[in-house]
Amino acid sequence: MDIELLIRLSAFALVFAAMALWEIAAPRRKLTAGRKPRWPSNLGLLIVDALAVRILIPTAAVGAALLAAGRGWGLFHLAGLRLSLAALLGFLVLDLVIYGQHVVFHKVPVLWRLHRMHHADLDIDVTTGGRFHPFEILISMLIKIAVVIAFGIPVVAVLLFEVVLNATAMFNHANVSMPAALDRALRLVLVTPDMHRVHHSVLRRETDSNFGFNLPWWDRLFGTYRDQPEAGHAGMTVGLPIFRDTAELRLDRLLTQPFRDAVPDPRDADSGKSEKDVGRSQSN
Repeated sequence: MDIELLIRLSAFALVFAAMALWEIAAPRRKLTAGRKPRWPSNLGLLIVDALAVRILIPTAAVGAALLAAGRGWGLFHLAGLRLSLAALLGFLVLDLVIYGQHVVFHKVPVLWRLHRMHHADLDIDVTTGGRFHPFEILISMLIKIAVVIAFGIPVVAVLLFEVVLNATAMFNHANVSMPAALDRALRLVLVTPDMHRVHHSVLRRETDSNFGFNLPWWDRLFGTYRDQPEAGHAGMTVGLPIFRDTAELRLDRLLTQPFRDAVPDPRDADSGKSEKDVGRSQSN
């Protein structure tokens, strides 16, 4: 477990630094709220999430994989699959489950209340990739543990998936610019920043699209893929039509957002409205 923690922290630090520098060198959009009011709380939330998982579920998904391997639990063990095939299938299964989980968190009202805090960021950049409520992180980890045990996913696949998921979350939330041709090519195998940014549009029909984090195939397969935002990447409004006061960027406000009502409900934000109209609805 110490080795797992070292690998994950090293990968996080490397990718975070690379994305932060890229954002400075070649930003895709001009930030509206900026880094100063957002980064301390977004990074603080990341620390809270990490501590919550380590304290409440110390073994996490990698520990569950070790347990399943030691007991011979799971579909892959029963089928006698060789390690390489089980690892490949396990990675794909985990990625599909995370895609499905993301869709469910948008569709089920009580889960949306947890997840909407991620969407309420007034800008989208590398720190948004770690801006999740600790309750959502804990639920997600329990889902992953259940899947790992049910399928008997190998330890190497689980560790690789966790590292890649963290890295791609920072990458596809990053406010970075890249040539259009490179973006089109990468979208064949990876969720790009331009692809995922659509998901953070204030418009509900765009928010309910591009749910993938790692692989772009699930959105295309299940009909949730949207190529570009209607207003373009420079013109789109990021966030929700609620919780737009800069006071809502404080860490204490982020942690309590799921338990506070907001009018209008973000799920009905853009019914019959243009993005300009929706952007005016800023009550909380």
